[in-house]
Amino acid sequence: MRRLLLLLPFIGLLWLPFYNFREPWLWGFPFFYWYMFAWVPVASLCTYIVYRGEKS
Repeated sequence: MRRLLLLLPFIGLLWLPFYNFREPWLWGFPFFYWYMFAWVPVASLCTYIVYRGEKS
């Protein structure tokens, strides 16, 4: 069941029309860029949770 967490970043980044916008800006970056950057820690956390669940 935890392996389904690995689909979150895949789906969140695969659907380009969902985040293909310039507005809103965050620290000078358009939404398109900071949305992708925000997925880096989320994807890492999902991977860590799945790894810890499979290890035990």
